[in-house]
Amino acid sequence: MIRWIIVIFLALILISWFSPLLQKLGLGRLPGDLRFKLFGREFFLPFTTTILLSLLAAGIAKFL
Repeated sequence: MIRWIIVIFLALILISWFSPLLQKLGLGRLPGDLRFKLFGREFFLPFTTTILLSLLAAGIAKFL
């Protein structure tokens, strides 16, 4: 259980770093991806994109 929490946390960090590239591909604007401003700063929580990319990575790992 803790391993999955760490994996999801790391995936969220990586996705937020690569968000400009992913937005050009259309990811990051899916239903379930949250953007909000708080205290003049914009926050981005890509829940749906994280799940989609995790499933893609799991599918690739299964076939390799």
